[in-house]
Amino acid sequence: MSQLSYLSAAELSTVGTPTLWAVTIGGVLALLVLDFLVTRRPHEVSLREAFAWSAFYIALPLAFGAWVWNRYDSELGVQYLTGYLVEKSLSVDNLFVFMLLLAAFAVPAVLAQRVLLYGIAGALALRAVFIALGAAVLETLDFAFLLFAIILIATAVKLLRDALTGHEQEVDINKMRSVRLLRRFMPVVDDYHGTRMTVRQAGRRALTPFALVVVAVLATDVVFAVDSVPAVYGITEDPYLVFATNAFALLGLRALYFVLHAALSRLVHLSYGLAVILAFIGVKLGLHWAHGVWKGVPQIPTLASLGVIIAVLAIVTVTSLRATRTQEPEEREVVVERR
Repeated sequence: MSQLSYLSAAELSTVGTPTLWAVTIGGVLALLVLDFLVTRRPHEVSLREAFAWSAFYIALPLAFGAWVWNRYDSELGVQYLTGYLVEKSLSVDNLFVFMLLLAAFAVPAVLAQRVLLYGIAGALALRAVFIALGAAVLETLDFAFLLFAIILIATAVKLLRDALTGHEQEVDINKMRSVRLLRRFMPVVDDYHGTRMTVRQAGRRALTPFALVVVAVLATDVVFAVDSVPAVYGITEDPYLVFATNAFALLGLRALYFVLHAALSRLVHLSYGLAVILAFIGVKLGLHWAHGVWKGVPQIPTLASLGVIIAVLAIVTVTSLRATRTQEPEEREVVVERR
């Protein structure tokens, strides 16, 4: 085994004991079940309800971060908080695409939170798979960090190019691959039937628009997992902390959507900020890989990464709000399969 392979395997040491993994996964599943129980009777979400759930899902990961800090050390605490901030930032982009899909499929307001919940559950499952694959890659490939760096930088370039072109692109339901595939095998009715995925029509089983939008949302989850998991591995190489940051960032998305719904269209510079963050983490990963080969190559400390990420998010938020201050909020339009 080469020196770099040995170092990569050693660096994947984790604080996640079997008991801690079991408790964490059990807690995540319990919260998902709670969310499904809350949404079992479709209803429009009030701002008060959304704020209450958002406060809970922000306090929970922060409390967990304080526990990591006190239980282990400040370095792991900073890694967790930085990874959580990165994942939360990327999840806002995820929310914007969800918003476009809900609008494109004309999802009734009472069904929106159930669609979002299916999307969150699917995202959690996919992230778990990608996290496991990422850990396996890091343990077996000498150039894994370089590969992740290339993925992140390529994604950053794509985001920046899309932002600079300024072309408005609509979500065309009829051109979405997942929708076309479903329609090839089953007919689709025009009207929603609550949260039912299928109904019987003229003696045949048919899909509802609710089923189509759920599948479309799940399809976008795959796209976002591709850059999300390498990004957080650029902050911490502990698979347990990677899972925890993803889980906590995703669990609060349902409530956060209703809090930020009106503001999402004003974050016109968000893509620029995410491009900078992904490129920065890509460079950080590249330097980390190079340091394993040439010891003289410097590395970027996690605390410095946290500062850069906070600064970028603050700048793009301020510039976005200033840019849209004197005009009515306009919906940005993007292609769902944009990466």
